[in-house]
Amino acid sequence: MADHGDPPEGPSENSASGSEDEYRSLVFDESFVRAARLQEFSAQERMGEHARAVRSLPGRAVRNGSRAALALVVLIALAFGAAVFMGFRHPYANPVTRRAEPLRMTLVPLAPRGVVPAGTTAALFANSPAAPFPKGAAGISLPVTRRTENFSDSQVYTALATAKDYLVASSLDLDVLGGTAVRPVESLLDPDQMGQFDRSMNEPHDDGQHAVSGWLVRFDPDEVTPDPEIRVRGTLRYAEVGADALEVVSDHTFAYVLRPAVSGPQRTGGASLFTVRREMRFRFDRDDLRLHRLEVQTSYVQAGPQSCSADTTGALRPLLAGERAAGGGPAGTDPYATGLPTAALCGTLAVSSLPSRAPQTAPRGPQAPETAVSRP
Repeated sequence: MADHGDPPEGPSENSASGSEDEYRSLVFDESFVRAARLQEFSAQERMGEHARAVRSLPGRAVRNGSRAALALVVLIALAFGAAVFMGFRHPYANPVTRRAEPLRMTLVPLAPRGVVPAGTTAALFANSPAAPFPKGAAGISLPVTRRTENFSDSQVYTALATAKDYLVASSLDLDVLGGTAVRPVESLLDPDQMGQFDRSMNEPHDDGQHAVSGWLVRFDPDEVTPDPEIRVRGTLRYAEVGADALEVVSDHTFAYVLRPAVSGPQRTGGASLFTVRREMRFRFDRDDLRLHRLEVQTSYVQAGPQSCSADTTGALRPLLAGERAAGGGPAGTDPYATGLPTAALCGTLAVSSLPSRAPQTAPRGPQAPETAVSRP
């Protein structure tokens, strides 16, 4: 019986058997021949000298692969170009970065009505409205913090704590008060206000923007020596002023005991009281909260006793024990003058309770301490 692959007349006697039967099912059709990578030369071609038996044909797959790779490169280049183009022409506006505004400041010297009272530190505080004030940073207390619509409890606390750090550095640091340091204050400022701050420290001017006293409390170290004990009382409050900003407003009164800057021991009872009220407005954006810094927006300072004509742009000019204010009002202001305007303001120092007259008693010996003396 003939197999399916045998001719009708049966297998040939000369046909191979065994393993060759395995390849009878292979059919070398036209597409297989065209795809072959090797082609046998014709008989005439093989007659040539040094002729080879076969030749290589260019592969269709290679050509197709090269075209596909080229097309892929072109597509990637087009996609990259489109991305760059859309990056420059995207329809969304770039977010506008808000720069910190310059600090606006107002300085009001308070002139005494008579002679500045003298006394010891304890006596001056005991007979003044500052008697119940806490000492130092303890007088700058933080309110209870609650989250706002767009800021968490911790962010509100950070704003209040940074404002307190600024008040401590600018009002209580003895190096800052003595004019030997500004870094504790400068390190807390928004970088956009650094230029204004540096100009105020180096070239102070009474133009409402460049006075030292608008940023910090400073006394002339050649004239005044502040006592380390400083009494403070005031308030801090906060509010949200937009989805991206918090505002903190401070209102504090600082009571300083000052003595003349003299070499050697100070005379007992020769000190005087000097009061500074600072109302300040601070602004915090999210970067400020993260970096522990602030923007000082406004500063309103009342300080006395001082003369109305005193130049307080570079430092406060206290009247010390036994001194009187110079006659006349504040320095004149010429509304017709050109150039930078001046802010000539002055008030009268009037507090609810001044140091009272101490009882005059005869000294009990040569070492008896000097009692506090008030104005007549």
